[in-house]
Amino acid sequence: MSDLFADLSIRETTIPNRVMVSPMCQYSCAGDGLATDWHQQHLGSRAVGGAGIVMSEATGVSPEARISPDDLGIWSDEHADALAPITRFISGQGSVPAIQLAHAGHKGSKTPPWDGSEPVQPDEDGWVAPSPSAEAYPYDDDKQVETMTTEEVEGVVADFRAAAERALDAGFEIAEVHAAHGYLLHEFYSPVTNQREDRYGGDFEGRTRLVREATAAVRAVWPDDKPVFVRVSATDWLPDRESWTVDDTARLADDLADVGADLIDVSAGGLHPDQQIPNTGPGYQIPYAERVNESTDALVGAVGGITTAEQADEIVRNDRADLAIIGREHLRDPYFTLHAAAELDREDAVEWPIQYRRAV
Repeated sequence: MSDLFADLSIRETTIPNRVMVSPMCQYSCAGDGLATDWHQQHLGSRAVGGAGIVMSEATGVSPEARISPDDLGIWSDEHADALAPITRFISGQGSVPAIQLAHAGHKGSKTPPWDGSEPVQPDEDGWVAPSPSAEAYPYDDDKQVETMTTEEVEGVVADFRAAAERALDAGFEIAEVHAAHGYLLHEFYSPVTNQREDRYGGDFEGRTRLVREATAAVRAVWPDDKPVFVRVSATDWLPDRESWTVDDTARLADDLADVGADLIDVSAGGLHPDQQIPNTGPGYQIPYAERVNESTDALVGAVGGITTAEQADEIVRNDRADLAIIGREHLRDPYFTLHAAAELDREDAVEWPIQYRRAV
């Protein structure tokens, strides 16, 4: 029986435990998308804290792929060079460095949350936000949004491929395709926001084409011995209209595995302001991961309201998911994994950095 501190081998990459730092936006790039000392400290400290995988925030595959002008990016060699010292440090602590490749779609060109997540206009360092169907955009009336042409959608696939190549050069071991939370790839596969009539719209096959093609493009340039993950929203949480459902996600999971996804990172929601979240208690999204886990041969990661060592261990120990993906608790405690080992009597499975051991 596996537990939170069992290693996990995916292809030829060995992850030392089943804890992953969830990608969490920092909005700290000062407009150029380049990683800073903040990113070094934020990601590096979680590696010091013992997490098996440390994943970057959503990293824009192009300038217009960002959520805000201050988001991390990887659309040039300069961006890869700025990330390389961070991946070296993470690897040096025994953790696996991972990157989430992302496109914000029509949720992009916004101010950071602490500035109200307000639209940023093109003449104010913002941009016209690309969308599968601009008329379906459910948020800001005063924001400039434009329906993408078929050629522009194909360009997004090329952007994901180029970003993966740069991520590899930067030293990342895992690439995750961000297809959740109402960002571009989710906007395409949900019938709520996709009203297209070209090959990227219409039925399930058409609406999921972009996420499948983006995943295949990343897999094509990612080494055979290294994993590719995909984060999905299992449900739109819109029960009163035709929308994306958990059953749809279970079907998509196998399609993604067929094009090279090794692990499905199961989250939920984020598409529409009318979403109805059934509850936000501990582990409130874990049942979605279980449903996907039952229907695919791919590995599955669970996220959402995981805050304690016992809870994270239970998810793995009972085969509910293969990986416990922990976000906010890592903001509160960068050393979550080291503390969890003590709580679960698994101190044999981890080592505090030698510089800190005299305090343990």
